[in-house]
Amino acid sequence: MSSTNDALMGLLPRMTQLSSTLNRGQLFERATAAAGVTLDRPVVTTLVTLQAAERPLRVGELAARMQLAGPYVTRQLNGLERRRLVKRVPDPDDQRVRLIALAPAGEKLIGRYLQVINGWFDQALAGWSEDDQRDLVRLIGRLVDDLSAHLDTIVDEDAVIEE
Repeated sequence: MSSTNDALMGLLPRMTQLSSTLNRGQLFERATAAAGVTLDRPVVTTLVTLQAAERPLRVGELAARMQLAGPYVTRQLNGLERRRLVKRVPDPDDQRVRLIALAPAGEKLIGRYLQVINGWFDQALAGWSEDDQRDLVRLIGRLVDDLSAHLDTIVDEDAVIEE
């Protein structure tokens, strides 16, 4: 086994432990209750994804970021639009295209939720330096991006083999 594999031997068990910790602690349920949010997980995930984007997104881009099928996201967005949590806005680069943005009610709601979640992470990482906190966010982001891209190539390769 190479030194790279040796260095990563503990990654999957720790990621599994993190996932279990988040699920066991019912992070989502506790956070929505504390924030007074009565939406289900897929809706909150959509709103968080839009908020994190810091700009309106095309439906396809939103679906890709959420790793979901476009038609599913479109149906979900239609419901969110009826509830006035998201809105469709013109694409400045192509007036024929509509982008999805948070509506004021969606911004307010997801802001309350994120305030609770971010407060918990802030408390849990209070003993970490700001540099360590920034490095954590950067490295987890890099891990997710690189792993997602790699897994996409595996899926693409499997699709070619099946044809």
